[in-house]
Amino acid sequence: MKKFSSVLLLCGALAACGIGDTNTTYERSEIGAQAYVEYGTIVQMNPVKTAGTSTVGTLAGAGAGAAAGSMIGGNTAVNIIGGIGGALVGGMVGSAAEKNLTSDTAYEFLIRKQNGSMVSIVQSNELGLRPGENVILSTLYGTTRIRARAGNLN
Repeated sequence: MKKFSSVLLLCGALAACGIGDTNTTYERSEIGAQAYVEYGTIVQMNPVKTAGTSTVGTLAGAGAGAAAGSMIGGNTAVNIIGGIGGALVGGMVGSAAEKNLTSDTAYEFLIRKQNGSMVSIVQSNELGLRPGENVILSTLYGTTRIRARAGNLN
């Protein structure tokens, strides 16, 4: 049982190792790509919860659970049943751990664009943006990022 608990704990730790995407994180394919730019002003901000993922944790937990469960001992039938049970329990625990570790808080930004239309964009706020701030909306491959607007750009 100690081995089983240790393996599941290791799976949870591995799921936590991934660095989450932020507004300032770009994929390699985005470097050098031209984006469509608009200007606007933040009218309102609302905190929102982003749902976590459950892929790596589920797979890692199931694999670790199967390995740990198959070591129960006895005979081959007991080892197989232990492995299957361990995979099911490990997958559930790994999934729950990953979802918990990868969920986060972001913000819904309500922005009035220069043309008067309103848009809603959800993103992280590591840039410390605030209502009333003039911003640049940069859209690339269907994803829009919000940045502070420096100076008096037209």
